[in-house]
Amino acid sequence: MHKLPSFVFALIIATWCAAPARAADAAHDVDVAAIRQVVQQFQSAIIAHDGKTLGGLFLPDHDSWLSVLDTPTWKSIKANNPAAPKVVRSSWKKFADYIQTSTGPVEERFYDVRIETNGAVASVYFNFDFLGNGKVTNRGSESWQMVQTGDGWKISSMLYSIGD
Repeated sequence: MHKLPSFVFALIIATWCAAPARAADAAHDVDVAAIRQVVQQFQSAIIAHDGKTLGGLFLPDHDSWLSVLDTPTWKSIKANNPAAPKVVRSSWKKFADYIQTSTGPVEERFYDVRIETNGAVASVYFNFDFLGNGKVTNRGSESWQMVQTGDGWKISSMLYSIGD
């Protein structure tokens, strides 16, 4: 006879303890959806040659942007230019300008997008193909570090490989 009230009490406690986990999961899902929207806006801005929208996805006064040549590509380039660096620094501003002024079609296709976030910071990692005039001009892996600014998610830094 006493087992039923104990079971009901245990069920109530289990439900009460699970409620914060469900709320945290819902908040996480909202953040991941918002970050995926930034990813989609990034791709759409490239196709549209919209440097202004592209620039709006980044922290305005932050330009941590690195490209890294994979080993075969670096060896090939070094054969012609022994001083060629393996790591090249640039900025989102230069990229947005390139996209804005490109005369032919440009596109970046993303594959296997992975997002990790705690609601304050996020990491986005994916493989990509970059196309110019319909042809793949680069492929590799890319990672973004993102921050929740209070006004939405912004890209704070970008790192990508150049090569196959």
